[in-house]
Amino acid sequence: MSQDKELKKAIALQYDQEKNQAPVVTAKGQGYIAEEILNRAKAADVPIQEDKSLVEMLAQLNINDRIPEELYQAVAEVFAYIYQIDLEQKKIIKK
Repeated sequence: MSQDKELKKAIALQYDQEKNQAPVVTAKGQGYIAEEILNRAKAADVPIQEDKSLVEMLAQLNINDRIPEELYQAVAEVFAYIYQIDLEQKKIIKK
């Protein structure tokens, strides 16, 4: 039996302006590992952004690699999305 369903992939990034010049890959995986990364992110209330093409590009990196300069714009958009979600959640909590 062939598998038509593509394995799910996930990449976790972290950015600390004081420690790193660029975001760093902190976890990556596919299938069960990807599901576990997503489950842990959800459990920790870490926002998740789905972008299949970005995941494919980031999957070429190793854990602890900084993202390359050519991906700065795409990753900046993800972090802007996450920042916006954080702001919205803080507004809800303050109400």
